[in-house]
Amino acid sequence: MACDARRVDREWPGRRNPRFRESSLRMPTRNDIRNVAIVAHVDHGKTTLVDAMLKQAGAFAAHQHLDDRMMDSNDLEREKGITILAKNTAVKYHPKEGGAPITINIIDTPGHADFGGEVERGLSMVDAVVLLVDASEGPLPQTRFVLRKALTAKLPVILCINKTDRPDSRIDEVINETYDLFLDLDATEEQIEFPIVYACARDGVASMSKPENGTVPADSDSLEPFFSTILQHVPAPSYDEDAPLQAHVTNLDADNFLGRIALCRVEQGELRKGQQVAWMRRDGSVQQVKITELLMTEALTRKPAEVAGPGDICAVAGIPDIMIGETLADLENPVALPLITVDEPAISMVIGTNTSPLVGKGGKGHKVTARMVKDRLDRELIGNVSLRVLPTERPDAWEVQGRGELALAILVETMRRELFELTVGKPQVVTKVINGKTHEPVERMTIDSPEEYLGAITQLMATRKGRMETMTNHGSGWVRMEFIVPSRGLIGFRTQFLTDTRGTGIAHSIFEGHEPWFGELRMRNNGSLVADRAGVVTPFAMMGIQERGTLFVEPTTEVYEGMIVGENSRQDDMDINITKEKKLTNMRAASSDTTENLVPPRKLSLEQSLEFCREDECIEVTPETVRIRKVVLDQKERGRTASRAKKN
Repeated sequence: MACDARRVDREWPGRRNPRFRESSLRMPTRNDIRNVAIVAHVDHGKTTLVDAMLKQAGAFAAHQHLDDRMMDSNDLEREKGITILAKNTAVKYHPKEGGAPITINIIDTPGHADFGGEVERGLSMVDAVVLLVDASEGPLPQTRFVLRKALTAKLPVILCINKTDRPDSRIDEVINETYDLFLDLDATEEQIEFPIVYACARDGVASMSKPENGTVPADSDSLEPFFSTILQHVPAPSYDEDAPLQAHVTNLDADNFLGRIALCRVEQGELRKGQQVAWMRRDGSVQQVKITELLMTEALTRKPAEVAGPGDICAVAGIPDIMIGETLADLENPVALPLITVDEPAISMVIGTNTSPLVGKGGKGHKVTARMVKDRLDRELIGNVSLRVLPTERPDAWEVQGRGELALAILVETMRRELFELTVGKPQVVTKVINGKTHEPVERMTIDSPEEYLGAITQLMATRKGRMETMTNHGSGWVRMEFIVPSRGLIGFRTQFLTDTRGTGIAHSIFEGHEPWFGELRMRNNGSLVADRAGVVTPFAMMGIQERGTLFVEPTTEVYEGMIVGENSRQDDMDINITKEKKLTNMRAASSDTTENLVPPRKLSLEQSLEFCREDECIEVTPETVRIRKVVLDQKERGRTASRAKKN
């Protein structure tokens, strides 16, 4: 199609830009639609609230079996109890005063900053946000992160104080902390004048009246006040009757029959099934395509539709290579919308093929070749706009950059479940050169802990070059501290933190910016116990070694030279023979073969293994197991490398 793409930097009237709010009042609006995103910190109740909204809006039949956290459909989301992918649903709300039902499109966004790309895509689809805050914990780092994104997008906010039934709830203090957060993020006067709804999402109850601390709102038995607040304060989508078609691709999905599906928000005009449209690609080229299928979301399913108008969130099929951020436009007058932009990556790790001696021995169907790994990483780039994949010096390894350690660990875990065998390097920070000096990413760490662990936490953060910004004692025996700490210092932090606080501490962090390089950090004081030969772990060998450290393996485990089998009690690495067998003799002894004194091994998850790694170590990931190993397996070669490093 011979046509030049015209990309505009401004946004259309009535969406995310207050400059056009007055003019949009004179433009026609879709009063039968509301588009809203629910944003919050991890575990403050977003998905539970969406569940209650779906049930009370009559989205399901009376006999239909419903699971908890219906929006968390991913296996990893259910296992970890967090939302990883932004998802949309729609409910038909029937106002009490009568009239036509109103479609409320709801975007359930992740609460973790590592999945910020999902948050930014979700906010590009809506006209307002519901900020969910726990009545006891109050605003936390991820609350700041998601709210900052919403305020930057100029979206109006509805504050929902959730979990008012918690015995330790402190509603007034939390509201004041939220106001302080708005002021700290330079919110406008219009944004600070937000309505407040009080809710207990677990019980499906909301009210506009503040309940007593530790009680469920008593003047309501449903979410009706919450629905009414959405209708009143979320602006209806406005549009220009004379503007050409514009639909923004904000997410991707796949179907066994339809192929790739693009989730779009229609900004202007109408999108019809069978329509010929202009596909405006990221590189500026324009291609004529046909919409073979048009789907609209109802509850948790997509149903065929004939037309989608301004403000509708729909799914289209028929464009196999479409990407996030691209535009479907009018064929005669194509005008592209701005591409979706996300924050820069802060953490990177090298992902490559499995190079250990045990490669491919775990089972049939394992994916071990470099081509398979590269194709899978390229597929991940299609739907994950916050990820980057860069080449390295090795043809079978690639540098993957992302928002944080958790996001990259989720990617590796997903590939492991897809039967990939990988070698994963220690997470590193992505640095920048500013005014000729190296700068590294820093994060704002918020810690809630019992008072008795204050000294241990302060010492732990000091070794990681963290500086304390604020400390608040609520008088309940708990202390809240805020630190600015380099992102490097948080790699391997969580395990040590939970140990020092006996599992009672709560820590969350968000990206804060870049600061000059902090210098050398020593975050792991203990060395590794390294197997010096291949073989099978024996109880006899473990009995003699367990006094020297903590073991990660159990009897009959197959090991190889260079594999890390435990943590040394001292700083240096120690090469050990963990496959040693007891010599047979003619003498019998009552306790010679007993294994009852063996200490149970410490099993490390993938995230814990990544935290444990040092610079000269990496992770071997297979569908069956996760092993830690040295990058250089040969013991003599490691010794020569260490000697050269000392001389230099």
